[in-house]
Amino acid sequence: MGCPLVILLDTHTWVWWTAESEKLSSRASETIKKSSEMGVSAISCWEVAMLVAKGRLGLSMDVEEWIEKSLRLPEVRLLELTPKIAVLSTRLAGNPPGDPADRFLIATAMIHHCPIVTKDHLMRGYNQIETVW
Repeated sequence: MGCPLVILLDTHTWVWWTAESEKLSSRASETIKKSSEMGVSAISCWEVAMLVAKGRLGLSMDVEEWIEKSLRLPEVRLLELTPKIAVLSTRLAGNPPGDPADRFLIATAMIHHCPIVTKDHLMRGYNQIETVW
């Protein structure tokens, strides 16, 4: 299977990619390198801000500045949280993850017909979407 032109980055993947972290798997890194466009969900902006607010993530700058800077990277496209995505997140078939942010990410991937680059084992185990790690 060829690498898709558009992928969705899970929140941790987005943070690790921008930090050039070695936490990314080699397959995730390769998929990101080959993709011409990476989607970042608006819910990931909220998740990053919450992680910073809770002291679970430290950034080298203010979180709002970090988000703005990270979204200005040429390959990155902000994917809005639309009413269609919100409703779909409540209607996911099977046994989706319970975390609301994960459900929004899954619905976003379904609407945009793209895989999610994620380490999250619950998302990777959800067979209604394609994941890469």
